Amino acid sequence: MILMDENTRAIVQGITGRQGRFHTKEMLDFGTKIVAGVTPGKGGWEVHGVPVYDTVREAVEEHDANASVLFVPAPAAKDAVYEAIDGGIELIVVITEHIPVHDTLDMVNYGIKRGVRIIGPNTPGIASPKVGKLGIIPSRVLKEGHIGMVSRSGTLTYEIANELVVNGYGQSTCVGIGGDPVVGTDFIDVLPLFERDEDTDAVVMIGEIGGSSEEVACEYIKKMSKPVVAYIAGISAPEGKRMGHAGAIIERGVGTAESKIKALREAGAYVVRRISEIPKVLREVIGK
Repeated sequence: MILMDENTRAIVQGITGRQGRFHTKEMLDFGTKIVAGVTPGKGGWEVHGVPVYDTVREAVEEHDANASVLFVPAPAAKDAVYEAIDGGIELIVVITEHIPVHDTLDMVNYGIKRGVRIIGPNTPGIASPKVGKLGIIPSRVLKEGHIGMVSRSGTLTYEIANELVVNGYGQSTCVGIGGDPVVGTDFIDVLPLFERDEDTDAVVMIGEIGGSSEEVACEYIKKMSKPVVAYIAGISAPEGKRMGHAGAIIERGVGTAESKIKALREAGAYVVRRISEIPKVLREVIGK
């Protein structure tokens, strides 16, 4: 597994909101170590038995937390990320969508400067079924296993994770990198982690039109010893029209599904056109 393990002790920023409450319960039920919540002005509350503090620093000092998952409104997200970084958090999962690009650039650069891993924004989160999840990936599509997943699309993450499970496969770790034009962790950052991970036998990579994240990752895929099975969404998308995510747009012929598929195949990835083909290809390339 990567990014989160048995030593992950997480806080929930925005725990007293509707989404924060709901997903805190889901994460707890999945076995995640949620040790505290943070909502300014709500210190002293409890949510599903989890103590709430006014600041991240208080929560970290009291519970030795090292990870945070954010359920805060977009206008407050940048300040919440800065507070988490300054409070000593090492892994930050930003679920929030519609964060201004300049805010994302600021918080990602600050994270890099301080050596903090940021997942997202606009991500479904991460899950290592053996130890828990940080985010909103439905528990029913997760099962402990040896397939690493990394995806730009939340919905496709759920669909493909479920396709693996019903075909007898489970995940070592599932990572949603987020669908915004700027994210804290990209394909090129996650693939080396899976390559070094002893629990991962193969990687399923889920890309989509727009940007060059998949093409950049191809340079590393060429060096990998583990098989990469790739699926690219948006084959029929017209040029200049945004498809779902802010980052899913083809401009001047760059970022098309066909260009990504070509690059991935040339890098040695096994590219499928249908989701149902993924388990079949995995069976062929890992022999089980």
